[in-house]
Amino acid sequence: MKSKLKPKAHHLLAILLAAASAARANVTPSPLFSDHMVIQQGFAVPVFGTADPGEAVTVSLGTEKQTATAGPDGKWMVKLAIQKAAGLDAPPAELTIAGKNSITVHDVLIGEVWLGSGQSNMEFSVSAKVKAFAGLTDEAAEIAAANYPKIRMFTVRQVKSATPAATLSGTWEVCSPQTVPAFSAVGYLFARDLQKEIKQPVGIITSAFGASTAESWISREALSADPALKPMLDNFDGCLAAFKANPAVTIAQLPPGIHKPVTINGRIPAATAALGNPVPDQHQPTVLFNGMIAPIIPYAIRGALWYQGESIVGGDAGLSIFGHVTNTLVTDWRKRWGEGDFPFYIAQIPGQQNVSNNPRVREQQAELLKLPNTGIAVIMDTGEAKNVHPHNKAPLGDRLTKIALANAYDQKIEYSGPVYDSLKVESGAIRLKFTHVGAGLAAKDGDLKWFQIAGVDQKFVTATAKIDGDTIVVSSPDVKDPVAVRYGWDNWPAGMNLWNKDGLMASPFRTDTWKYPIEGIVEAP
Repeated sequence: MKSKLKPKAHHLLAILLAAASAARANVTPSPLFSDHMVIQQGFAVPVFGTADPGEAVTVSLGTEKQTATAGPDGKWMVKLAIQKAAGLDAPPAELTIAGKNSITVHDVLIGEVWLGSGQSNMEFSVSAKVKAFAGLTDEAAEIAAANYPKIRMFTVRQVKSATPAATLSGTWEVCSPQTVPAFSAVGYLFARDLQKEIKQPVGIITSAFGASTAESWISREALSADPALKPMLDNFDGCLAAFKANPAVTIAQLPPGIHKPVTINGRIPAATAALGNPVPDQHQPTVLFNGMIAPIIPYAIRGALWYQGESIVGGDAGLSIFGHVTNTLVTDWRKRWGEGDFPFYIAQIPGQQNVSNNPRVREQQAELLKLPNTGIAVIMDTGEAKNVHPHNKAPLGDRLTKIALANAYDQKIEYSGPVYDSLKVESGAIRLKFTHVGAGLAAKDGDLKWFQIAGVDQKFVTATAKIDGDTIVVSSPDVKDPVAVRYGWDNWPAGMNLWNKDGLMASPFRTDTWKYPIEGIVEAP
């Protein structure tokens, strides 16, 4: 039977059918597999994306080819053989991904890939022109010198989601004075310092969100399986259910069993912060893992850098379990990546005249060191009294790099300042012993400061502290029978000056476990 369609209609139908066929046929890799990408050397490399269910997808890199078949959900993944880095002078490679269509990824480097995540201090850009709160010290000079074409950065677009996202948005940018202003400053400085030492291409995937809480970066499964953390998830789910049932619900109308918000320093705890808003916010459990971490997995990485902590104040996790929340995050990510205990290094929260930058937060951060292959960069000397976003990020880049060089790249260097180890009471004084003494203990710029001592009455007074070999002797005429010492135990311990001769500063510490009340903080029981 002859068609009754007019010629123009025939033409339109052909175009629509061709378009529909092309749409069905498109093999689409994750945006991480795009021009200027960096592939992690020394690892079998997962390459993944979507295609038609049942479609064969072949991935080629050099002489290697691997083929996978897209599953019923359209997802596919191949694993390329272990890649070897060839150094900064090696020519770039091409990655080809072919099914019913073919995509060629150009300017591919093989080197080291690190993930940078956390809050606004990881999001903090090199230039203040990109983010008003940001901008490095000596910004203009840093930008002018940023000619490192073998450093690449992929910045993940910020997405909050109550369920795991299928993909992400972002592009790989080649480091230059033109592109570096928008780079994460911490990520850039780490990549720069690392590349100078290991002479390899370095890629940084930045996935950060200002004012986020640690629990927002943890998977639903991990939170649900932990009795200490599951209440946060239950409370969030209850709030979402209440909103879905009644979009006009108010906090006062929350059903029984849902925690009513308690204002702490003018802030509302995490799980109810977005009540009345159908879009979850970054204070709520699992929403940033879903939107900004799940779509990255299982892209091969050497390790992760983390700068996060201030938003714990007033959050549902509670100050007293902040360390547990962070450690759960590390364990969760490692399990999901399937690369074993990959390196995880964090920035210690520096001093500030702010309740959120208090010694207990730093103490909780130190819980991380109970996990294998972890490290903490101490940056108490970079804080600003009235600014939660200090501009002097260069020492952090240097110290994170030293941790990585010593632990991930096996260089024989000191990577930590002195760490309190033990004490001995002797003749009305306390002798402190340390690890990571390195080339020796040192008092920077005069006598040691910020040491306090107390007896059983738990009343701390300013103490005299003197270096004696690889130990420090602490005393005060006002405490005849001392039992405990604290160092740098203040929100803003400006001028704390215990270092080692390798140029690394000691972290604040205390030898006691006495209750430490902080004005404005309501701790979990």
